[in-house]
Amino acid sequence: MNAKRIIHGLLKEADVTVGGDAPQDMHVHNEALYARVLRGGSLALGESYMDGWWDANELDAFFTHILLADLPSKVKGNAKLIAQIGTNVILNPQRKKKAFEIGEHHYDVGNDLYEKMLDKSMTYTCGYWKDAKTLDEAQFAKLDLVCKKIGLQKGQRVLDIGCGWGSFGIHAAKHYGASVVGVTVSKEQIALGMKRAKGLDVELKFQDYRDVEGEFDHIVSLGMFEHVGVKNYRDFMQLVSDHLKDDGLFLLHTIGRNMSSKFSDPWIAKYIFPNSLLPSISQIGQSTERLFVMEDWHNFGAYYDNTLMGWHQNIEENWDTLKDTYNERFHRMWTYYLLSCAGAFRSRNTQLWQIVLSKKGVVGGHTSVR
Repeated sequence: MNAKRIIHGLLKEADVTVGGDAPQDMHVHNEALYARVLRGGSLALGESYMDGWWDANELDAFFTHILLADLPSKVKGNAKLIAQIGTNVILNPQRKKKAFEIGEHHYDVGNDLYEKMLDKSMTYTCGYWKDAKTLDEAQFAKLDLVCKKIGLQKGQRVLDIGCGWGSFGIHAAKHYGASVVGVTVSKEQIALGMKRAKGLDVELKFQDYRDVEGEFDHIVSLGMFEHVGVKNYRDFMQLVSDHLKDDGLFLLHTIGRNMSSKFSDPWIAKYIFPNSLLPSISQIGQSTERLFVMEDWHNFGAYYDNTLMGWHQNIEENWDTLKDTYNERFHRMWTYYLLSCAGAFRSRNTQLWQIVLSKKGVVGGHTSVR
């Protein structure tokens, strides 16, 4: 059975037709695609899209269908992927020596790109769309939700691990009168974030989380835990515990997987988030044992679909102002990133969790905020 017939058969299971008119249907421009994908799996699928070998009527719908049908598990990994798994088990890709690689590769790609893509607060994590109608509203609601979940009070000192462009710190200082210290491994985020936070009680530092000093009333980490790595989860939680006051709360906002793994998707790892790894419920749970009481676990991963589609719309609407800086191959890569991830969240293949943790348990119980 040739590669084309195999791929067509798999696509049929996902209700995807080559050359069809449905939103999820794909169009093949190079017949060598089939053998390439069978040999190289998800990495080859993404690279061939970047090369212009295929398109879909709606890329987000395509990925929703193939993930609902669990097609990735039916295409066996190649030798390179197997080698990567072995490397991640033996080594520690998220060790301190490599901490700044993600900043250089992804977050430093260009502030102009992120200013066009994100909302006005420049929040690069999932929005909270419960009552929101726009991306700006959803991100304001999410930042406010975080403040309410930790019971933030005026004058309290908060550590933001993975602060990005300072959106949480700015919100917490401006609307709650808090004092915020944020850390990031991105020079570009620091440069723009410090300008945005000017005049507020917000300090942004270019440093690895393992170099944090001081004690804090509360600690938050919004969209950074995905870069910590399973070999470092326990050390991360111990560090948070060491720097958190006994009566303080830690809010962890992270993308999560439905099953435990020690490796990332190879395309995402190569082109978007090197050294990244999505945690599972059990991995997070094991890392917090004897350190924290789990007060609240909130899943609003379905909202990441809305957020990613909003980011993609912003990129498309502003592409004419970006195309002189970013070429068409980058455009296709970024489109693939945003829309494949939208499909992952829409299919519920991937989750977004906000977890509230205390060191000794909240007296009388913690009140969940939604």
